[in-house]
Amino acid sequence: FLPSKFILPKDNGVGNKVTVVLGAQWGDEGKGKVVDLLAQEADIVCRCQGGNNAGHTVVVDSVEYDFHLLPSGIINPKVTAFIGNGVVIHLPGLFEEAEKNLKKGKGKSISSSFDIKKFYEYSSYSLGTTKKGIGPVYSAKAARSGLRICDLLSDFETFAERFKVLAKEYKSMYPTLEIDVEGELAKLKIYVERVKPMVKDGVYFMYEALHGPPKNILVEGANAALLDIDFGTYPFVTSSNCTVGGVCTGLGMPPQNVGEVYGVVKAYTTRVGIGAFPSEQKNNIGDILQSRGKEVGVTTGRKRRCGWLDLVLLKYAHMINGFTALALTKLDILDVFQEIKVGVAYRLNNELIPYFPANQEILNKVEVEYVTLPGWNTDTSSARTFEELPENAQKYVQFIEEHLDVPGKYLVACHISYRQVLSKSKIIT
Repeated sequence: FLPSKFILPKDNGVGNKVTVVLGAQWGDEGKGKVVDLLAQEADIVCRCQGGNNAGHTVVVDSVEYDFHLLPSGIINPKVTAFIGNGVVIHLPGLFEEAEKNLKKGKGKSISSSFDIKKFYEYSSYSLGTTKKGIGPVYSAKAARSGLRICDLLSDFETFAERFKVLAKEYKSMYPTLEIDVEGELAKLKIYVERVKPMVKDGVYFMYEALHGPPKNILVEGANAALLDIDFGTYPFVTSSNCTVGGVCTGLGMPPQNVGEVYGVVKAYTTRVGIGAFPSEQKNNIGDILQSRGKEVGVTTGRKRRCGWLDLVLLKYAHMINGFTALALTKLDILDVFQEIKVGVAYRLNNELIPYFPANQEILNKVEVEYVTLPGWNTDTSSARTFEELPENAQKYVQFIEEHLDVPGKYLVACHISYRQVLSKSKIIT
């Protein structure tokens, strides 16, 4: 898919830097809203990992958009959306999502690079996942039996033979799985012509973007640090690297081109599905957070488990990702509390442990040591600068900054009006 004479642009040193937005907890922190804000000035917005197990919601001009495969920054009609080789693609879902959002009046066309093809939405082992088939596809990738978009577009007959072999492998693993092989191939053949104009070699695309004229490049992470396949709360994790290292492997770019890394942090903690959750509140506090925060998964529709902010978890995420700034979201959900607790340490057998446990059994046993801060019990939804926040709300933010030693650059305060944002340095609307 390369021109016959591809000429590399003149290397001007490191080249353009990319701005990365990552989830710092267990997902659902509000990454899509932060990306939407930053994408107003972006030329390119990238997805680097995951698949349609991601779910980002953005509200603009009272219209709600939800994205699963497309970068949420595509709402900016001037932006180029780039889906990198680290992403697994469900082609019918991709086109359905694009057409649904185009009908709402935003975006133009998709200019994307696709890689590993998603096949079957089936799994026999429940990990609290979205049941989108993401795990089986990444498993096929690791086993070197997966099929890619370049395979689909190169020689359909060869692709079909490999498809049949892969289908046979799945049938041997899951005997009850029903696969209409010929029907699936017929559908895929239709998609060949639709997707072909959108496909480029991702390495060359990124190199041109990084070393050509100045460009504002934004990378939108899916999932979150504690769901990373290597560094998350294994085995209750996703199947990709959703920490900063996944940006390089998922887009084919060198680490020196990574610039700002924004860690998106919800002002409390939530989690979907099963797995250890030390600061979870299975009580009225958790119910209030769930209700006020409208904590229901965009992709799954499941209620999210809720608890106090956990700084042990966040410090661990910061160690891995090197956040240059935090984007604190949904601060206004805490407006009704007289006092607010923040987890600052873990105890095991009544002794402080200086690390975030890698083992789930240990993490399930830890007791959280909290610091109790006074609440502000005031509606903050009308605040437009940091100084307009109640004193105790400012102290809450400052406590997080000081504990993590990362500046809070943005405060996305409002749950409904997503573009009403507080900034400590300037007003962004």
